[in-house]
Amino acid sequence: MAEHKNQAKQIFKRLSPDSEQRCSVETGNLVFHYLIEFGVCYLCLCDRSYPRKLAFAYLEELQHEFQEQYGDQVGTVARPYAFVRFDSYIQKVKRQYKDSRTQRNLNKLNEDLQDVTRIMTKNIQDVLGRGEQLNRMSTLSKDVADQSKKYLKDTKNLNLQALYQKYGPPVIVIGIVSIVLYIRFWLW
Repeated sequence: MAEHKNQAKQIFKRLSPDSEQRCSVETGNLVFHYLIEFGVCYLCLCDRSYPRKLAFAYLEELQHEFQEQYGDQVGTVARPYAFVRFDSYIQKVKRQYKDSRTQRNLNKLNEDLQDVTRIMTKNIQDVLGRGEQLNRMSTLSKDVADQSKKYLKDTKNLNLQALYQKYGPPVIVIGIVSIVLYIRFWLW
């Protein structure tokens, strides 16, 4: 037990404002789970086989009750163990969560599974929606490619017409003058 207390102290020492809000730290067959809310860290130690969701549900329940009872006093506490009265609530909730197979805890796990199922369904719908968007984008890109080919062809035709308009009349005049001169000097 002393070893685990030292490990818990080490975890607390390594916490910073940039630390994860929820984290699990494995140590042999046990796992420390912690939750940080409003500047208070809630920590529990569980067997590795204990469901992580229940461990965090336990910490969330403690956090909620602690915040309701003592939330405004946290910053003003000057002595250690100022919240020792909260221990009775911790023990009460601990008894409720001790056995992961109780009906209450099974219901919590079922709710979490339903949430995961809803999230997965939503994610699948998002993926399908993205697939439709990708198909639409593919169609649009094909249309853009076809239009750009048409634009390139039209541009070449316009350039050719501009070339004819710019140099056509002088070439025709020079051609007619050359024919007239040829006829006049060579055939006469």
